[in-house]
Order: sequence, then structure tokens, then C-alpha cells
Amino acid sequence: MTEIRREVLTLPGAPVGPVNPLPPMRPLDETHELDERTRAGLPLDMARQVGYRPLRSVLPERIRDGYGRARAPLDLDAIVIENERLRVTVLPGLGGRVASLFHKPSERELLYRNPVLQPANFALNGAWFSGGIEWNIGATGHTTLSCAPLHAARVTAPDGGEMLRLWEWERLRDLPFQVDLWLPADSDFLYVGVRVRNPHEKPAPVYWWSNIAVPEDRRVVVPAAEAWHFGYERTLRTVPVPDHDGVDRTRPLNSTYPADYFYEVPDGRRRWIAALDDTGHGLVQTSTDLLRGRKLFVWGSGPGGRRWQEWLTEPGTGGYAEIQAGLARTQLEHVRLEAEGEFSWLEAYGPLSTSHEPTGEWSAVTDEVERRLAEALPRADVDAAHEAWLTTCADADPGDRLAVGSGWGALELLRTGWKLPGTPFDESTLGEAQAPWRELLDSGDFPEQRRVGPPGPTLVAPAWRDMLETAPARPLSEYHLGVAQWHAGDRAQAVRSWERALELAPSEWPLLRCLAVADEEGGHPERAADRYAAAFDDLCAERRHDGEMWVAATAALGREAVTALLAVGRVEAARSVWARLHESTRGEGRFRLLEAQLLAAEGDMTAARAAFDAGFEVADLREGAESIGELWETVAPGEPLPARHDFRMRPGAQEGA
Repeated sequence: MTEIRREVLTLPGAPVGPVNPLPPMRPLDETHELDERTRAGLPLDMARQVGYRPLRSVLPERIRDGYGRARAPLDLDAIVIENERLRVTVLPGLGGRVASLFHKPSERELLYRNPVLQPANFALNGAWFSGGIEWNIGATGHTTLSCAPLHAARVTAPDGGEMLRLWEWERLRDLPFQVDLWLPADSDFLYVGVRVRNPHEKPAPVYWWSNIAVPEDRRVVVPAAEAWHFGYERTLRTVPVPDHDGVDRTRPLNSTYPADYFYEVPDGRRRWIAALDDTGHGLVQTSTDLLRGRKLFVWGSGPGGRRWQEWLTEPGTGGYAEIQAGLARTQLEHVRLEAEGEFSWLEAYGPLSTSHEPTGEWSAVTDEVERRLAEALPRADVDAAHEAWLTTCADADPGDRLAVGSGWGALELLRTGWKLPGTPFDESTLGEAQAPWRELLDSGDFPEQRRVGPPGPTLVAPAWRDMLETAPARPLSEYHLGVAQWHAGDRAQAVRSWERALELAPSEWPLLRCLAVADEEGGHPERAADRYAAAFDDLCAERRHDGEMWVAATAALGREAVTALLAVGRVEAARSVWARLHESTRGEGRFRLLEAQLLAAEGDMTAARAAFDAGFEVADLREGAESIGELWETVAPGEPLPARHDFRMRPGAQEGA
């Protein structure tokens, strides 16, 4: 029988650290965007979904950028699902990531299992890590739940055994979802039932991609003759599969630069994707037809891709690629989910072996893999398993609780009275972050903070904004109202709310920072610099100690202030901010890069170059960011960028990407 048990997984890793206490008000820094010319040439249905309510902000979430690069042994709560054939390791505290899928008869790990836990800036809200299977919901990119806890519990599976349920409230789109994982007796396949519900009275945009990391020395096989290629030049075009520009692109190391290949699986064809080694062994993923998209992401063999691989894992341990499955053809699209509707599907993951290395004529390769898959797991069995799960188990009440997620779902159920069978969000999960919002819900009054410190997170959904607008106009409620108005696009009213709050606020720096961002976005950089300088002065006068909360706030505001002051040439003021950062903060790689920028602005190119020579690691370097290379061009014009700083993802004028 299948067993579900708790374990502790110990890995060398860097803690995720505290969240950034400043609300993320700037437009989303998303690399997966298209230029207008490319968008105009898309098929109508794809263009419609690309343009359907793309995400502009990660509010109400906060940015997770409190991690570093120093690793020590970390004990991670894990849940193991095991039968006689498979052992599955799940990390409920890290987005429900499947860290390992081990096939016991062959003694093979079917996934790329990262030997370290190294957060990096790839999620929509920052911290993310590579390896395993992740469940991406929300909007284009890696989910904000990548390094967040999910609720987890035991549930009875369709065959009467045990099943693991993961569930949470996805806050970018305000949608509850669940992921049910089980191993039928004697099965070589992990079954995963997924359901996303829209309890609202209006349609909602939905994004889902299951990302599966596999060793990159594989050939990726998928029943498609063409794919949509997306590179970091932000263009989308169709290319043939498997060969493009004379190179077999189904082998990840045959590409030079990072790239996405979104495969066009013909309508009516079974949905699957496999990654097989040179002996024909590997992993296959298949699903019911609703999960229509299939994708390959490659880092490629170029220096930038290799550097990213080292950055995300441990040098010398082998690289990875990602095979993926999603609701749309590409990850640039969002699918409409009708009011009070739901999407559900079933995925299956397991071993697959062919009779020989997956080479030869492409259609013969795909036909053999599909034939082997049909023998191991018939398509009809997947459809039947989905129906059995949905009708008998998806609504079942969870039993023994194995992990606890956030209290945001419980708060939404208190507000709405919605009933969501199968995914209870108990009042017991409400915590400090939800407390003032519950008071607003119960009394109509948003409480002022009882102790000095950065404001808590802001809820920005229309219902909460309406409550803030009718609450007594005190500084903290006006602050949160301004953030909600800003998120809704009412920027002028947001500024008025923050300015009203300033008149009576005991703590001015959060409001001044919001006004500074508004000035920057409104094209007033000098005024923004003034407000940033005043905000940082007020923060330094207010901070009470060197605890984690104050260090995080000082670092976040100081980084923004130095950048804004340098942008208008106020180098002395930028240096003054720098000098008041905590010593531990100034030693971080991201701030050593900032100091190199400051030194360059002061005209001391020798010292700026020395910062590069001494070495630094910018822990939260953003996917696609080129700031290090740009500064290097200023500091050392004409010299090649050192390999340790080469994270470039675009091919430029070079061919063969």
C-alpha cells in the first residue's frame, strides 16, 4: 500500500530570509514580453490570450529578496509518498515542490535533483530555486509561491489508499487551487490531480505551467513538428522540430543561448513530453487534454547559460533543462476562467524506456515513445483516473494536517462566506499579517500600528479598496488606500491619499517613499530624489534597533534612494545614504555592486574596477538583467566581461541561438 510520511530533508542552502517591507509599486520586471510587431503577426486566438489581462504588478505580494549566497546545512520539512515502485519527496514549505521522483526497480532518479537550495531572482516576486517539479500558477513567470508554504493534508485516494493534498490561495489572481498527489498500488506513475476555481462573479485570467527539471544530457521527445521559439530578444516565431538552422534543438546543449520552445501538439493527439538519455531511458509526463501546452526550456551551451547553471546549483554537478506542461500554447498567454467555474485535469509522471537511443526519423521516434507510453499507461486510463478523482475525491475533506500555509484564504472566506469543498481555509490559520484586515472587515476601521515599524502588507482587491475608502481617514488606512489606488491605476488619487496621511503621520518614511515612486513613474526624477533623501533621513531617525525588520527596511529603502540620487547626479547625497546603511548590508554583493556604481559616479574608476577585481555576487540578480555588464563597460571599456559576471542571455548579432 502507498505510505505517506513526514521526513526532514537536509541540504546545503541559503535561507530565503525576510521579505522586502516596501510595497512593490513599479511595473512588473518581466522578460517574457513581446514587441508590437511580433504580437501583430500572431494567430488571433493566441494574440487574444497574450493580451488578456497580463499582470502589471505583484501586489498584494511582497518581494522576497532577503537571501544571500552563503550556504549552511538547512533542515527542510518534507513529505514522502511511497509505494513499491516509486518514492516521491515533496517540500510543502517551498511551494509544494516535488524535489525527487525516484524509481526503485531501476534505481534511477527521474528528475534533476538539485544538490543545494539556492534562492535566486526568478519568481515573479523574487526568490525561486531550481530542480524538481514546481506548480506555477498566477501569471507569466515562476509563481510567487515558489518559496512559500502551502497547506498539506492526507486525503483518501480514488483507489482507497492515501493521497497528499496541497492547497493555497493564489493572491495575484485571487483564486484557490489544489494539487492532489497519489501513487496507485504497484504503479510506476505518480498521479497529480489539479483544480483551479474561480469563486468570483466575474471571469478571471488563469495561468498554469507544471515545470519539470531534468538532466540536460537528454533528448526531449514530444509529438510535434513545429514549435514557437521565444528568445530573450522578446520575439516569438515558429520553427521546425526537431531541426532548426541545421541543428537538432531537442537536445538542450545544442543551443547556444537560453530559449523557450513551445510545441504545437496537434489537436486530438495525446498530450505528453519525455526526456530520454542515450540508452532510451528517462521520464515521461502526460495529462488529460485540458493541459494542452508542452515546452522545452534550455540554458544552452554559451557562457551566460553555463554561468546561470553554476549560479543556481553547485558547479560540477551537471546542468538541467526544463520540460513543461501548461494550459495554453505559450507562457505569454492567460486563459479565461468563467465566473464560478473551474479548471481541472490530471497529470502523470513516470519512467519510460524505448528499445534504443531516441534517434532516427522524427516521426518514428515520437511514434515509438507514444507506443511505449500507451503500453505503460493507456490514454484511457488517464482519462478514467481524472474522472474518478474529480467525482469521488476532489471535494473530500482533508484529514491529518501535515503542513500549514498562509491565512489569506481564511480571510477571504470570512469576507465572502464562500464554501470551497476540499480546500478548507480555517480561521486558525489567521495570523499577524491578517489581523488588521480582519478588524477592518469586522468594524469598518483600520487600526493604527501598536508599535513602530514598517507597515504590513496591503490588500488591493476592489472589495478591500472599497472598505479602505469608507474607513476613518487615519494615516495608516490612507497609506494602504493609496497603495490600493495605485494598483488600480488611479495614481492621482493615490498621491492625494499619501499626502493627506503625511499631515498627521507619526512615521513619514513609508509615505515619502510611495510619493518618490510616484514621482519617478510620473517623470519627475529630481523631486523623487528629494523625497527619497527625506524618507531615508526619517527612517534612520525612527529605527529602534538593528533587528532583522529594521535592517531589511534600511537596505530596501537605501538601495532605492542611492539609485534615485545617482540618476540625477546627486553623488554626495547618495554617498550619505550609503554611509548610513548597516555594515552587514554594505558587505552584501548587491550593495558592493551599488558601491561600484557610486564610485564610478564619483569618478574613481580605479576603485570601481577594484570592486570587480575583488569579486562580488549579486544574490538577487534578475533573470535577463544586464546591469553588471553595462557598468563593466563604463569601468573597463573594451575589455571582455569577466566570466564570473557573464549572465548574458541574448544572442545579439550572433547566429545559432
